[in-house]
Amino acid sequence: MMVDKSVQNETFYELDKAKQTAIILLFEDKLSDEQIAKTVNRSRTTLSNWKKDNKFKQAQIEYRRVAIDSYVPDAIKRLHKLAIGAKSEMVSLQAAQSILSMAGFGSVDSSPELEQAKIEKAKADVRKTKAEADIKEAEAKAIKENGSGNLTVNIVPFGDDADGS
Repeated sequence: MMVDKSVQNETFYELDKAKQTAIILLFEDKLSDEQIAKTVNRSRTTLSNWKKDNKFKQAQIEYRRVAIDSYVPDAIKRLHKLAIGAKSEMVSLQAAQSILSMAGFGSVDSSPELEQAKIEKAKADVRKTKAEADIKEAEAKAIKENGSGNLTVNIVPFGDDADGS
């Protein structure tokens, strides 16, 4: 279903061309207020007064909403691409959760699967940190015993990692 953006931007289109241009330039956030005022052939004071006007503020809100809505399809496509192609299962899961949340199928913040993935990642991080600490401890012990920094460490799998998975 196509939405008529002029209906969503009704207040914006009620304004004269100078105010519309000012709203667009304010949204783009590339020029100072002084530069925007000059672009629309008004004084900085006039622009400041416009920015205080309720109708101008409403038009800014409407324009912002419509402008940002135009980014949504690309953002959804990017999330979909991450959901199906990310190398990290965590990234893939989070992208899928974001899509489902936007579609009204739950919260991005938490799910049993996401929590389980976080737990598994934390466990892996702990194992890695412990292994690194064990290596440093062995190096320190070898230096103390041999007076040399040359050390060969053989890592032997154990537990869940013993089968190489």
